[in-house]
Amino acid sequence: MLEIALSSDAPWPEQDWDALALRAATAAIERTPHGELLTGAASVEISIRLASDDEVHTLNKQYRQKDKPTNVLSFPMVQPDLLATISQNSDDGEVLLGDIILAHGVCVAEATERGISVEDHAMHLMVHGTLHLLGYDHIDDDEAEGMEQIERDALAALGLHDPYLITP
Repeated sequence: MLEIALSSDAPWPEQDWDALALRAATAAIERTPHGELLTGAASVEISIRLASDDEVHTLNKQYRQKDKPTNVLSFPMVQPDLLATISQNSDDGEVLLGDIILAHGVCVAEATERGISVEDHAMHLMVHGTLHLLGYDHIDDDEAEGMEQIERDALAALGLHDPYLITP
């Protein structure tokens, strides 16, 4: 079973972020070989923080040595090779998959640039962050293409736009 522990601070607006986050993470997980995380015996938790640009800037500098805010940061708590046996690796039946942090100002600017709602873009970033927690990455082209296809499929299932569609 998947649980979302979500915290939000100003300037993020009031919204049912918990429901959006659960939908986004579920859509991402369902489209990977790790779909059993949603129905297995272990209670799988993802922590999502809707933060300010300043908070994300600090974390990005501290953990990635990049002196600027970014749209989303992901901090996995489970090694990808252990995901298949996650329920056996939990002493109490609960597993923290990891943390996802979104930067408000960056998210708003990107949504505005793309002509979409902040909620839709935040859901895309939650899908993206969830895939990082599952070990997906976009460092090389092959990995990026695979991860982007899963994102496209998850976003389509959520009724959202393809963020990688190039329009002339």
